[in-house]
Amino acid sequence: MRDALLGLPVQDNDWVVVGATPQQLIDAGYLPVGKDFPVFLHPITREEYALARTERKTARGYHGFAVHSAPDVTLEQDLARRDLTINSIAQEPGATLTSGLFDPYFGQKDIADRVLRHVTDAFREDPVRILRVARFAARFTDFTVAPETMDLMRQMVADGEAGALVAERVWQELSRGLMERQPSRMFAVLRDCGALKVLLPEVDRLWGVPQRADYHPEIDTGVHLMMVLDMAARLNAPLTVRYACLCHDLGKGTTPADVLPRHIGHEQRSAKLLRGVSERLRAPTDCRELADVVALEHGNIHRSAEFNAAAVLRLLERCDAIRKPARFDEALLACECDARGRGGLSEQPYPQRERLALARDAARAVPTAGLAEAAQAEGLSGPAVGERIRAARLAAVAHALGA
Repeated sequence: MRDALLGLPVQDNDWVVVGATPQQLIDAGYLPVGKDFPVFLHPITREEYALARTERKTARGYHGFAVHSAPDVTLEQDLARRDLTINSIAQEPGATLTSGLFDPYFGQKDIADRVLRHVTDAFREDPVRILRVARFAARFTDFTVAPETMDLMRQMVADGEAGALVAERVWQELSRGLMERQPSRMFAVLRDCGALKVLLPEVDRLWGVPQRADYHPEIDTGVHLMMVLDMAARLNAPLTVRYACLCHDLGKGTTPADVLPRHIGHEQRSAKLLRGVSERLRAPTDCRELADVVALEHGNIHRSAEFNAAAVLRLLERCDAIRKPARFDEALLACECDARGRGGLSEQPYPQRERLALARDAARAVPTAGLAEAAQAEGLSGPAVGERIRAARLAAVAHALGA
């Protein structure tokens, strides 16, 4: 209903069944799928149908709930457990947007006013909702969080609820937020309520850390990171790239104060920190691996316009670009986001991306099997064969770069 009222495409229907029992749905051919909640699949459309339910907090964290579902649970009671008023609007099947809407918590008004507001105090019972509010802020970029909702989120963080979140739910909401229209707004909300310091302290401590103004006109490392993420969204980057952007400068938060605003060796520190973050979040392997390459090599990729053919080939080898060309393309895109995510530089070209892709393609085009066979025919073996292939790749890269 929210998306329909906003004039956005409706991706799926969220059905609520009032006045029925699980057995009645099973008898009608619905397939039960919910282990913790009374959720069923329609026998034909396979859409989800949930029995109206209430929830009662029994313990800290996401799983600490007792669910009650019965024919006497009303629609209003079911909507009361929703997170935001804009998500607590119901409609009878077949009704129109101008009639037949059930909106006991004034979600339509909050849509008109562009406000993200919690429905009832039950919001505090599920800490995942802190992340959801932040994610919705990144999706609906003209909405603001209601002051009373922000106050409630701050209290939840102070009560330790954010620290009780399980890794899978944090990653689910974080990854979805990274893919929204303006990811920086998610982090702004998480910082404002104090949750970022709990969930991602490695990211939170980047704010207030200065950088060299000649490279970073925006100066503040946290501000730069948000500009990089928004540039990744602008360039329609995939999740792997956006996660790499999020983690590429983590090491700057641990730079000794006496060497600021320089950040010597931050690449290695970033890689070490992001591995801990990835393990804690249980991030997918493709996200971890790309983030590691970008953290370690983004400075060298930025400087690669000055590299000769031999230095370019060494860079390609360190990035495993010849064996994993698609991942290298994503690394180059992440580096472009980094370079253009700076004050006044958003429209600047990034020729390093095209130059390194050209060099990579030239190196990959070398007929390694034929070269290995010829070398072996000459009596060469082992490392000597590898050196013959590497020499051919170096010549190919040099030719491609006009060196």
